[in-house]
Amino acid sequence: MLTVEKIGGTSMSALSAVIDNIILYNRTPENIYNRIFVVSAFAGVTNLLLENKKTGEPGIYHKISKHRDFHSHLQLLIRELKAINLRYASLGLDLKACDQFVEDHVEQATGYLENLVSVLSSGYVSKTGILQAAREILASIGESHSAFVLSNILSNRNLSITRIDLGGFGDHDFLTIDQRIKRAFKEVPLARTLCIVTGYTKGTEGIMREFDRGYSEVTFSKIAEMLRPDEAIIHKEYHLSTADPAIVGEDFCMPVGNTNYDIADQLADVGMEAIHPAASKPLEMKGINLRIKNTFDPAHSGTLISKSYLCEKKRIEMVTGTDKLVMIDIYDPLMVGNVGSDLKAMQIFAQQQVSYNFKTTSANSISVVIWEKDFHRSLLSELEKNFEKVCAEKVATVCLLGSNIDQPGLLAKSAAALTAAGINIKSAGFALRKVNIQFILDREDYKSAIVALNKSMK
Repeated sequence: MLTVEKIGGTSMSALSAVIDNIILYNRTPENIYNRIFVVSAFAGVTNLLLENKKTGEPGIYHKISKHRDFHSHLQLLIRELKAINLRYASLGLDLKACDQFVEDHVEQATGYLENLVSVLSSGYVSKTGILQAAREILASIGESHSAFVLSNILSNRNLSITRIDLGGFGDHDFLTIDQRIKRAFKEVPLARTLCIVTGYTKGTEGIMREFDRGYSEVTFSKIAEMLRPDEAIIHKEYHLSTADPAIVGEDFCMPVGNTNYDIADQLADVGMEAIHPAASKPLEMKGINLRIKNTFDPAHSGTLISKSYLCEKKRIEMVTGTDKLVMIDIYDPLMVGNVGSDLKAMQIFAQQQVSYNFKTTSANSISVVIWEKDFHRSLLSELEKNFEKVCAEKVATVCLLGSNIDQPGLLAKSAAALTAAGINIKSAGFALRKVNIQFILDREDYKSAIVALNKSMK
């Protein structure tokens, strides 16, 4: 059985668990191979290189983008990566070899970055293209490091290991992402080796430019698309559960056994990614099943996501949502009966590069919900120029998800549960497919709403 498996950054930082619970778990010399592991950087490393994914705190990239000296920060990076190496010395890591790899690799990256900064300062080229190249170079460092560390430990345990660094340092061939992956696996004896592969892939189109921080899952997906494994697996630090255990309590939720790619898309739309949407589409189209597993619960089979799964029983599979949203209400008395008002509003959102999560309309108003991080004054100003009144407020959404939830009374039952908890519903809606019922609420009611809806589904 061939599998392509992705290990996330938080799991990678628990490297002992990765080795014991994923790579060696229930394996014998006869069945340990024929597996490809795509690894993320260790937790926090990409934040240091680029910016903190959650808080936006600047990393090394922002020193370059602001024309500030970045060399001292690269030295700090070397010390941080060496500290990570030391953390895993007890697992059999060749500390000297790994420290040397860090020094050599960062030195090579420094040379590339210095050349970019020199070209940028000349004023002859596009700033955007040069800075994007800097992001690509920086992003690759974390995965190259984690792949080297894991490969070194496993090799020292007398396993046959093939380390595949798709970062392309020292490789000046102009290849697309797909071409580089295809070439890398061309002669690999998969049945006789474990492949440890970087989550970053160098390509002429720029994987960061196309997919930003979702790039490692895209690499994983492209490898699976090419090799057509029996199963693709993502190892996370948690189960994909019926509700967030941190909100409802571990005793009031459970892992989701099966669902489909449509539900995975619904999750991604509220920021609860089982997999990046750009990575899930190729798997879905090729009919490759995806399994989400908990690194720290290896005996559990996890959640199987397939293209055609439909729950036999009408029920809610997940209660989820987010409290990081803003609702913009656009009012104009001239909307009623006027063709094109919605189009005009949506064109403004498109011009501002803002996507929406939820939209509803009435005779003379349009309410649009967007991510708070995408909300900015210029968007509001453009809307105010074209419509009589525009206002915005912070909100949350809670969602009822399931592959088969079309049942009479579900909306009434859900609304009653929220009402009983003293929660006011600002807006609600669902599409004809009826795989996701959404409620828009005051932000402070988010957790209470998750708990109330989760209880009502029992």
